[in-house]
Amino acid sequence: MSPFTRVRVLAPPSAVVAGLIAVTVGVTSSAALVFTAAKAAGADAREISSWMLALGIGLAVTSAGLSLRFRAPVVTAWSTPGAALLATGLSGVSMGQAVGAFVFSAVLILLSGLTGWFARVMDRIPVPLAAALLAGVLLRFGTGLFAEMDGSFALAFPMFVLYLLGRRFLPRYAVLLALGGGVAASVLTGGWHLERVQLSLAHPVFTAPQFDWKVLVSVGVPLFVVTMASQNLPGVAVLRGSGYEVPVSPLLTWTGAVQAALAPFGAFGINLAAITAAICTGEEAHPDRERRFLAAVWAGFFYLCVGLLGATVATLLVAMPHALVLAVAGVGLLATIEASLASALSDPRSREAAAVTFLATASGVTLLGIGPAFWGLLAGALTSTLTTLGRHGKRLRPASEPGTPVRTGA
Repeated sequence: MSPFTRVRVLAPPSAVVAGLIAVTVGVTSSAALVFTAAKAAGADAREISSWMLALGIGLAVTSAGLSLRFRAPVVTAWSTPGAALLATGLSGVSMGQAVGAFVFSAVLILLSGLTGWFARVMDRIPVPLAAALLAGVLLRFGTGLFAEMDGSFALAFPMFVLYLLGRRFLPRYAVLLALGGGVAASVLTGGWHLERVQLSLAHPVFTAPQFDWKVLVSVGVPLFVVTMASQNLPGVAVLRGSGYEVPVSPLLTWTGAVQAALAPFGAFGINLAAITAAICTGEEAHPDRERRFLAAVWAGFFYLCVGLLGATVATLLVAMPHALVLAVAGVGLLATIEASLASALSDPRSREAAAVTFLATASGVTLLGIGPAFWGLLAGALTSTLTTLGRHGKRLRPASEPGTPVRTGA
């Protein structure tokens, strides 16, 4: 095999671009929350940089390692709801106590993987509901593409057109064409502010964990619950909805173990990704679904770059047009949203429950600090249970025979 052929096998452009887009969307959508959470615990610039380094290394190890192990696009991410929780919950908490809460949450995730209870719960979720959950999670990104046309038409519309043309003539490179067009349009319209970017490497800062039971209960337990319900649950749904039957327990075991090891350096939450994973599980990442794991491996590589340049990320976020990020996410997820809706509504028997799951998840409802993914799935499960109540063992008369349902069998 020639070196050129080897490069094409290991780094197909569509997979590399999918990994890059996944990381770009993940970082730009929530990195500011990570900085806010770190500052709430009293972190200085060096410690904030260490948080990004630890998270970047953790996501690189888990994304690339688990994807290579299971030959599936397993993408991990930091807990965005967890970061939002920490931004308000760490006020008045010392850095050592915060790290203790991170370790405690990681151990709970590790135990969830070792005991297998979370996997047993996920095995009971029907595929249509998982697909509807995924479609609901991704909806705001799909609509975001068109919402951006209101204020950034010169950027979003050309990207949409280039994507459609790419889907028609160069389907493997449709997202790449849209991304290139978006970058060009944003440069021409003066959307970038590269003078604000400052390059600098991150350095690890170790903080010894302190285990205060009040902080463990008020921060560690909620962080665990939010991560499992709002991140790991939809993350598994993305894999299942895309046809990847990856064992859940090893995923949780390894993400929990890596988080526990890196928590003293600032890794507050490492979990399965949902939105960014969907970018790597769709056909845009690779036409061969057996090779889409390469997109997640490349996502791990780019996460490592983000970690090493942790201090640079903040300045890059300021320089990058936000409309570009939303538009790229929109075109990158269109095919996945389409496939998810088709799977969710394919079975008439579960169509109503799937529709409820989709609508409740897309609503963005948050109760008790738990995000919409959990409540959407709960609403769908409740609908499925109540609408099928009493159907077992019954058969409806044919449409030509009027009457009420009759019971058959003993």
